[in-house]
Amino acid sequence: MDYLGIFINPHGDYYEPPVSQSGLAKLLRANGYHGTIPYFRRNMLRRWYIDNDALPAEDLKKAGFDHDVFGNCYFQIVENRFRKKWWLRHLPALNMRRMKTADQFCMLRSGRDPLPFKPGEVVQLKEYDPVQQIYGVPQYLGGIQSVLLSEDATLFRRRYYQNGAHMGYVFYTADANLDPDDETALKEQIRNSKGVGNFRSMFLNVPGGKPDSVKIIPVGDIATKDEFERVKNLTRNDVLAMWRINGALAGVLPENNAGFGDLDKISRNNYENEVVPVQQVFLQLNNILHPSRKIGFATPSFASEA
Repeated sequence: MDYLGIFINPHGDYYEPPVSQSGLAKLLRANGYHGTIPYFRRNMLRRWYIDNDALPAEDLKKAGFDHDVFGNCYFQIVENRFRKKWWLRHLPALNMRRMKTADQFCMLRSGRDPLPFKPGEVVQLKEYDPVQQIYGVPQYLGGIQSVLLSEDATLFRRRYYQNGAHMGYVFYTADANLDPDDETALKEQIRNSKGVGNFRSMFLNVPGGKPDSVKIIPVGDIATKDEFERVKNLTRNDVLAMWRINGALAGVLPENNAGFGDLDKISRNNYENEVVPVQQVFLQLNNILHPSRKIGFATPSFASEA
């Protein structure tokens, strides 16, 4: 995010976004909460939408997802035969770029030149960015490091179990009277116990040995487990905070018997503070559509009762 402005792509007539769009898309796969919360927010936007063929519900869902993930969403304005702005068609934000010409956009295509749209043919809804006014940026950028830390912790834990080459314990012998051949055989058995699927028990007979002749001293395994859980819990809380969503709505199990409280109140709070503002963003499209084609959202019963 340390950028000085927005610049023209050297191989095209369009502005490069301040943040990698493909990077934001790949980031959805880095963390379970970060990857699913945009779908929840999309579903909440769709839930109270009044079906209207001027903007099909499927196009609204896709645009809502783009707006959350990329901070931008785009629609192509389609006119009827009387040249009235009659329909809106979703355009994937991942490949959309703003061109040098004012109010003109293009769509990137693999292996081909970008597809330009006519000036005024595309409408863009975007989050505000105080640094530049060409593209919007998602609200969760400040929490990306927590998403990546959670991914790193999970990958480290998986590799920890997969390679089986970590030091899980110290095998300590004292007064066991093991001859060199027995010691060599014991080392070989311990060495062969490493690797995927090779966890096993081992029998050791020490004639005349004492109770403390052989000890297994764990090294770091419990501490590593505690550290992993602590990192996962902290990063989970960061992700929920950056999306401003209650844990009860994100599928988090409560850590105490009291739970998360009244789910109805939580849902109402989420509707009033998160869903309605996003609805208002998309209601701006009514300034473009023909007056007879305006879109709208229904008011849920719990909001009307309040």
